[in-house]
Amino acid sequence: MKARFASLALLATTVAASLVVSAAADAAQKAKPMFTTIPANAPGHIAPINPPANLVQFSGGFTDLHGHAISYVMVGTDPTSTNTTSTVNVVVIPIKMIFGASNGNMTFNPKKDKYPDGVKVLTRMKASPIFTNNQFTIAGNNIGNTQYIDAFQRANFWNVGVSGEANYHVLLNIVKVMKPFKINVTSSQGKVIKNPFGTINVGTMNINSFDPLLNTYITGHTADIHPDVLPLFITDNVYLTSGGCCIGGYHSTRGGPPTGQTYNYTTMVTENGSFSEDISALSHEIGEWQDDPFTNNHVFCNDNSILEVGDPEVPFANFGTFTLAEGGFTFHPQDLVFLRYFGAPAGTSVNSQFSFEAFMTHTCPGQ
Repeated sequence: MKARFASLALLATTVAASLVVSAAADAAQKAKPMFTTIPANAPGHIAPINPPANLVQFSGGFTDLHGHAISYVMVGTDPTSTNTTSTVNVVVIPIKMIFGASNGNMTFNPKKDKYPDGVKVLTRMKASPIFTNNQFTIAGNNIGNTQYIDAFQRANFWNVGVSGEANYHVLLNIVKVMKPFKINVTSSQGKVIKNPFGTINVGTMNINSFDPLLNTYITGHTADIHPDVLPLFITDNVYLTSGGCCIGGYHSTRGGPPTGQTYNYTTMVTENGSFSEDISALSHEIGEWQDDPFTNNHVFCNDNSILEVGDPEVPFANFGTFTLAEGGFTFHPQDLVFLRYFGAPAGTSVNSQFSFEAFMTHTCPGQ
């Protein structure tokens, strides 16, 4: 499929600079599936001072097809020279989104809300392939019995050190689920609407009002949240807006490498077939956090100015997701592109593929 989804990396600048987009104007725009990043120097993004520990990270690079030197910082240890397992602790912050009588009179709470089969949203997230092991095999290659994002990264570097290194992993470990973080959404910030990708009611909130609240929360919870920990903010059946609906998630950082505090926000929609269904947005954002944790891995693509591995997959059928059964439920993780998509040598990834599920079949525009 050659349809292209314009990269939303550039939206980060708009998000940081523009604080005047109204929820009414957002809702009036035609809905489209979106993800974004917010840069480290956005308002309220206060970098940690003398953190006790940093996010486990490594630096690397490649020369793209036009001779540009691409450098990056990613989560984990260097797969080309190490055979170790890194574990990043995750603090989950469920967000209770409260809409009053003037803008929908509904509350969304992932700790209490349920899927149609009766399983709570947060319970299902913790039991998903993002945090539990599955057997992954690509073109006859045993990638490993592991978490999905770890399998993606192993396959990404398969032919430059990983194929013979069974102990190389970057794993996620939920160490704490915080009490729900309550956000009272005003009528100027958002409202309840019918899901543009389905039939249920969903909440909306402008990202320019939303992100400062997350940063205030991080500032007030440094005992649990520090740079070596990933704070994961979760909503259910809520989309963010910026000049229109609908943003399924974003990742950002407070400060750059190596000491910056990275963080991740994702919504989980309980409606089958919807944009951001179950773990589709979660897998997108965790994958992008892993390969671009500080949102500054620049590449030379016409559709993407930074190394965002999920954005190129959104135009595909079902928003680039595939199915993965686990615990009696069919999850919908998103396919993610390998470094080869950004112009890295063909021999880097498993089977020289462009993406994990091979939905992508060519390099990015500009390569």
